[in-house]
Amino acid sequence: MNRGLHAAKAAKQDEFYTQYVDIQKEVEAYLEFDVDTFSSKVVYCNCDDPFESNFFKYFAANFNKLGLKKLITTSYDGSPIAGAQLTFGEYDQGNGKRQRPKAIAVEIEEVKDINGDGAAGIEDVKLFLERNPHSRTPLTEGGDFRSAECVELLKQADIVVTNPPFSLFREYVAQLVEHGKKFLVIGNQNAITYKEIFPLIKENKLWLGVDNGGTKWFQVQEDYDIKTESRKKVVNGIKYFSMGSIMWFTNLDHGRRHQKLPLMTMAENLKFSKNLRGKTAYDRYDNFDAIEVGTYKEIPSDYDGMMGVPITFLDKYNPDQFEIHGYEHSYELHVRDYPPQIQVDTNGKRSKVTKLNDACAIKIMEPPSSQTYYIVEDELFIAPYKRLLICHRRARPTRKAKK
Repeated sequence: MNRGLHAAKAAKQDEFYTQYVDIQKEVEAYLEFDVDTFSSKVVYCNCDDPFESNFFKYFAANFNKLGLKKLITTSYDGSPIAGAQLTFGEYDQGNGKRQRPKAIAVEIEEVKDINGDGAAGIEDVKLFLERNPHSRTPLTEGGDFRSAECVELLKQADIVVTNPPFSLFREYVAQLVEHGKKFLVIGNQNAITYKEIFPLIKENKLWLGVDNGGTKWFQVQEDYDIKTESRKKVVNGIKYFSMGSIMWFTNLDHGRRHQKLPLMTMAENLKFSKNLRGKTAYDRYDNFDAIEVGTYKEIPSDYDGMMGVPITFLDKYNPDQFEIHGYEHSYELHVRDYPPQIQVDTNGKRSKVTKLNDACAIKIMEPPSSQTYYIVEDELFIAPYKRLLICHRRARPTRKAKK
């Protein structure tokens, strides 16, 4: 079991360490909505290294401010950062072929002013961990979040907060849902349309957090290969890698989720939006009974039918204002299916595909000059990038029969 986690880490695809400021900014947004979000709760960080991880540092340093009941953190065998700032004997205990430092769990139930400087903070936590070996437990199964001993720790938790391996994101979230846990985790924007994740979003069992999108900088190991110069930086000897389209996924409520999105009418959008300039109507999909809306700003306030919007809309999604019906893979909403198509890319290369059935298709009259398009018999189509199918909460659109 642990080989999967190790493989992801060894491939250098999932070793991205979240900055303290990003964790602080996100967590404190929930406190603005409900100051007791974390009060008397057991927080579990199960993809982190005790002390080195900024998730551990944030919750340990703010243990009393948040009113936590307990903080649990686990590491995994062979972590490249475990022990870099604080070494524990358990990292090297025992024999066997397991990678070192070996996985451990750390549990903290209080944070006191041990060093006498008048405040209880991370230095006091460091002293506590050094002086109290009973707070540390070796993990004999390697620290994989799926292992029996880590699942037992999960059962104690009220809220899970971490940056899980992106390659295991589906399985990770499924475990949290299975055990009925509240969570706040980092993932890639593409996870929105994973078949295991989208139903949770549609059913309002999972939504985006507060600080989403844009560019975030993650700490990486010195030997991490970053080919694009603009995506790397070194600060105080620490190497960072920038990643776009990074989201917080959660089932904790927050204020931004209930902000009403201001909208113009369809006529106003057609008149004032530069993206719709020259059009007398919104484009309609050929295979869904919905109109194409290229940006959330162009959602018409007075249209009661179904609309296709970019997946980035989810960052603006207010469940009191909108309802999500599906996405481009919601085949049950199809009003037309296509036979195999000819895809023509921007270089004019032609290939036989079937991918138009996995998209929201817009019929066009002429081949576009700088966009991939599809030929179905004597018809031409383009396919916008991933779309969510939504309507206003007041509306219950009727469905057309499939052609």
